[in-house]
Amino acid sequence: MRLLRFALIVYSVLLVVVSQAASLPLTDPQQDPKTTSPKTSDAGEVAAKPQTDGVAQATSENPVSKTKVEVRKSSDSARAKGDINFDDLSFKIEKDAKFKPALLTDDIKKLDGVKVKLRGYILPSTLFKETNIDQFVLVRDNQECCFGPGAALFDCVIVEMVPGKTTDFVTRPVTVEGKFKIDTEKYKYPNGVGPRGASHFAIFKIDGVKVK
Repeated sequence: MRLLRFALIVYSVLLVVVSQAASLPLTDPQQDPKTTSPKTSDAGEVAAKPQTDGVAQATSENPVSKTKVEVRKSSDSARAKGDINFDDLSFKIEKDAKFKPALLTDDIKKLDGVKVKLRGYILPSTLFKETNIDQFVLVRDNQECCFGPGAALFDCVIVEMVPGKTTDFVTRPVTVEGKFKIDTEKYKYPNGVGPRGASHFAIFKIDGVKVK
């Protein structure tokens, strides 16, 4: 019963995210700003055109290089002790693509059933209370982009505390201890079809015994 309630909360949050994204105004990428009609003032005079040519030229001549995020997986010794991070859970999949078990790497599969410690943030938007929490979503960072439409599937882990164990919400990062599991069925969207065509909202879980 509590799992069904949690799933409904998560699904409702995802629907809100999708509806908000759909309501954003769209712009025509092919519209040339140079051909648009100039604005006029109350006196009928044509408003001065902003001098942006120099800025555009400087931008084209000095394009901003994209910063490549460095992947830092746990060392073999750390993994042997169960200390993992979100980079250890990453695999090749496009955002919002349908998940297939064959996409998982051997290193990820080896974590199934292993007692781990994983550091991350409790996602507040999926909580229905702030104390005595027995289920929550653990994400890589404290941004909403780590869960739901447009997020990487491996940037979140569902935490279900074992019977008798709970935690309270905090804004700082926490470390969750418990048994790591790969579950490719429990966290599917209804009928396997979710926002933007995604099939799952999560595939990883931890049976939590401690949150600190």
